[in-house]
Amino acid sequence: MALMGVQLVVSLLAASIMQKMAPHCSFARWLVCNGSLFRFKHPSEGELCALAGKQMPKPNRRDRRQNGESKPLTVPKDIDLHLEKAPVNVIDALVLRFFLEYQWLVDFAVYAAGVFLFTECYYSVVDASKEVNIGAIWCVLTVLFSLKTLHTLMGHYFRSEEGGERSVCLAFGFLSLLVAMLVLVVREDYLEFGLESGFSSLFDSLEIFAKQQGYAQWSIPVTKLTVKLGLAAVCAYIGALLAFPGLRLAQTHLDAVQMNSDRPLIQILLHMSFMSPVIVLVLWVKPIARDFLANAPMGKTSVTIVPSAVFDSMRLWIIMALCVLRLALTRYHLQAYLNLAQKWVEQMKKEAGRIAAIDIQRKVTRVFCYLTVVTLQYLVPVLLILFSTLALKALGDFSWSTSAEETPGVTPALVLPTAAPVLPSGLDDDEEGVEDMEEDIQATVARLSETFTALRSVLTPLFFRGFFAFLTWWVAACQVISSLFGIYFHQYLMQN
Repeated sequence: MALMGVQLVVSLLAASIMQKMAPHCSFARWLVCNGSLFRFKHPSEGELCALAGKQMPKPNRRDRRQNGESKPLTVPKDIDLHLEKAPVNVIDALVLRFFLEYQWLVDFAVYAAGVFLFTECYYSVVDASKEVNIGAIWCVLTVLFSLKTLHTLMGHYFRSEEGGERSVCLAFGFLSLLVAMLVLVVREDYLEFGLESGFSSLFDSLEIFAKQQGYAQWSIPVTKLTVKLGLAAVCAYIGALLAFPGLRLAQTHLDAVQMNSDRPLIQILLHMSFMSPVIVLVLWVKPIARDFLANAPMGKTSVTIVPSAVFDSMRLWIIMALCVLRLALTRYHLQAYLNLAQKWVEQMKKEAGRIAAIDIQRKVTRVFCYLTVVTLQYLVPVLLILFSTLALKALGDFSWSTSAEETPGVTPALVLPTAAPVLPSGLDDDEEGVEDMEEDIQATVARLSETFTALRSVLTPLFFRGFFAFLTWWVAACQVISSLFGIYFHQYLMQN
């Protein structure tokens, strides 16, 4: 298996470019700081005093010595306050919380998509079936890094002193555990993930591989039930991670629709984007998707709209289009979030009483400080679905074309070759040093080749099809659960 090939060179080049170009050219930084997003500046104490119709109080050192601190400035809540707009620039964004994590993850996803696109073109031109798919590795890494970022955000909620966010995450985690256990017992006739055939392929390959390594009496110590219980635990963890992103998506969706009330086309696209996870769920429900399109009832006869052989390719294209739609509407959701500052001010004007000036400034500033957190909560679920689908395509041996495909079989475990080093003779010290270095490199490449050969023989395309199909479906399911609950919370519970 050729490991040190064109794909590896392009992968290393992409990693080097990402490291060198990040301070100068960053897609993540452009997405937030391209001048299309506007934040609201907090009013100064002088502006609040002028709106309240009184002079700015002078600090009294005698009162400060007696009381330990000066009395905070308060103003009426119903003052005619209008916040000043300012475009979000790079200097403002650099001080935001989790901005560096956001920039690194989004830039890595962009370069991963570029490497994947190159590998797809490379595989379409060259017969590289024996090579390692570097693009698939980048996709899997993007999924893992996205989950790590969500874990970091959830850790921030768990360290909160109030504890309400922690309870929300735990509640969604237990709810996701129950839903996952119900989903995993549904037959393949209804949810066509391919987990059963994938697990069977994995266990058979492990037994063959163990026998070839000399473990003739070795048997798999776990069963499918144990694996499914572990998978349900992972699903509960992902459900807890996606709790607040779904709740935030519901809030920004409602605000974005209201913000674009005079633009019906944008409203339609926003509703389509919000319902896109539901479409992803339906695509794996066999009686609704595959069976209906392959045998659509038309009176007493049935009409084939989409042949079953090309349905898998069509499903990949639909998911990709839905992800692109959600990415294209990012700016509307982020601006709807930033408008919460002005929305809070308008709500404050309807209340009676007085409020401290510092509280107004903190409330307005806090909205902008969490901009990158909200951006991650919006983008990371999209990246999870997108790159899980790309990994499903690459590792599951699917095709973008609509031609008929063969079901991948079980790849038998291969006998790993042992590379015997060739010792040089009759060379001086310098030549011997160069030859030793070349031998070390060749030995390292041979060991890596053996490792990847073993992995390819055990982790078959059938297993990857089942695993990544279920992962894609489950991320969409978690988003549907949390976002619909968020709609109910913001529409009904917050108004009562």
